[in-house]
Amino acid sequence: MALYEQQELKIYNSISGEKEIFTPINEGAIGMYVCGPTVYSNVHLGNCRTFISFDLVFRYLKHLGYKVRYVRNITDAGHLENDADSGEDRIAKKARIEQIEPMEVVQRYTVDFHNILQKFNNLPPSIEPTATGHIVEQIEIIKDILQKGYAYEANGSVYFDVLKFNESHEYGKLSGRKLEDMIPNTRELTAQSDKKNPQDFALWKKAEPQHIMRWPSPWSDGFPGWHLECTVMSSKYLGEEFDIHGGGMDLKFPHHECEIAQGEAATGKTPVNYWMHANMLTLNGKKMAKSTGNNILPDEIFSGNNPNLEKGFLPTVARFFMLQANYRSILDFSNDALEASEKGFQRLMDAYHILNSLEPSEKSDFDVAAWRQKCYDAMNDDFNSPILIAQLFEAVKQINIIKEGKAKISTEDLELLTNTMSDFIFDVLGLVDTAEASDNDLGNRLSGTVELLIKLRAEARANKDFATGDKIRDELVALGIQLKDGKDGTSFTIE
Repeated sequence: MALYEQQELKIYNSISGEKEIFTPINEGAIGMYVCGPTVYSNVHLGNCRTFISFDLVFRYLKHLGYKVRYVRNITDAGHLENDADSGEDRIAKKARIEQIEPMEVVQRYTVDFHNILQKFNNLPPSIEPTATGHIVEQIEIIKDILQKGYAYEANGSVYFDVLKFNESHEYGKLSGRKLEDMIPNTRELTAQSDKKNPQDFALWKKAEPQHIMRWPSPWSDGFPGWHLECTVMSSKYLGEEFDIHGGGMDLKFPHHECEIAQGEAATGKTPVNYWMHANMLTLNGKKMAKSTGNNILPDEIFSGNNPNLEKGFLPTVARFFMLQANYRSILDFSNDALEASEKGFQRLMDAYHILNSLEPSEKSDFDVAAWRQKCYDAMNDDFNSPILIAQLFEAVKQINIIKEGKAKISTEDLELLTNTMSDFIFDVLGLVDTAEASDNDLGNRLSGTVELLIKLRAEARANKDFATGDKIRDELVALGIQLKDGKDGTSFTIE
């Protein structure tokens, strides 16, 4: 029996505003889509928190035994400066400023994005499609929406007709906004606008002569609207209806609202069953913003090269800090909070390492099975990582009591405790055992040092300096390192 058959998972669904029992469309298999980055600058810490949150979701679903197809897109075209239908393309603007090709911008910051998430120990998604790789599919869905009467063409651009859609559907149901309330608060259209109504949004934009990123379409040489790519890529790889769609809270309106409208207009089906939104990250109690200097990049956390930090912190410590708040809560980032997390992380790792040295007894004073279920209960309650971490520290307390000889644990319970701690610390929370990583690093350095000495010995022997060659060999033997000369060179073993 799979773990997911033994555990009842509840997810807070943004569209209902309630925690709901999770039931996938296809038993044992889950389709999950998360909005990825627009790759025009270094990934910022708030984005990292969102992707770490959904990495936690991905990891736990996999841990439960589900087969998960996790799709996370790369926006490499179509995202205009004001997140609406005007302004310059963010990537094209960066390319113009730096006087390089737009795809150079895309490549540079996509690589940065992957490198940073790898440092945070995020698992890669199952599929990572790009907007520019799906222009044909975006053009086809626009044709479909036009044919069904939910869009109109104007001067080479195509717009989604929100008022027409709202006659038979509900635009605004995700964000809780009513269209009739939006209309009085919307600025009047300018004389230059091609939209029928201010609420309408672009499916295709005709490119101005200076616009670098453009593709041919039946309506004009232009580019797709920002909202369209996610509708196309999620439906292509997960189907017209799928289980989970995630992203940052800032994407709920208009981006995700527009996705729902596009999907329903094209297929007549509600595309997503469970909407999940991660909350924002603040710095010293204030919103992060480059313009005010109240900002920090991930690499600055690792190096400590930021005025808000007194020193650098390991990526796994920063990850541990972020997981100490539920993904739906605002989390404030500070040097003091990181230092507290560092101490807590070390306590957790120290206790985990003690497990191997504990002497089992015939009976247990710690009900490990009940504690284990509390760990699952925490994660089953909308991926409540802070409660899970509290349960892990309850185990830390018990481990230290057992070590001091003030309590006992049976062989069976010790094995269950060790396996459960490992499952939740490493597989689910995605933390890294820094002691093990340090040992590996030390081993790599030792190997490099020995190889260097072998090379120096070979050079000495080639120069008939046999005394130096023998001295290197003898000193290594004294350290327990045996050299073996062969036709393919010299190898070594450590005794």
